[in-house]
Amino acid sequence: MKAVYKNPKELATKVMDLVDSYRDGLITYEKFEATMIILIENNEDRIYKNGFMPTKLVSVIGEDRKELIDEVASKLNK
Repeated sequence: MKAVYKNPKELATKVMDLVDSYRDGLITYEKFEATMIILIENNEDRIYKNGFMPTKLVSVIGEDRKELIDEVASKLNK
């Protein structure tokens, strides 16, 4: 898996694929969470800037996927 994404479109595609794979039952929640944490840590300011997800990313991935990502990200901050 590629860890750092410079291209925002590639990052959005990876995040969408990851969330959809989890929702379709192709990967477990633990695997989804671990992979999402790696993506958040390695692409820090591309996924969350000052604690908020950029609106361009949200518009591509959708609000429902954002909520799932926010749930995982909240565990990082605890």
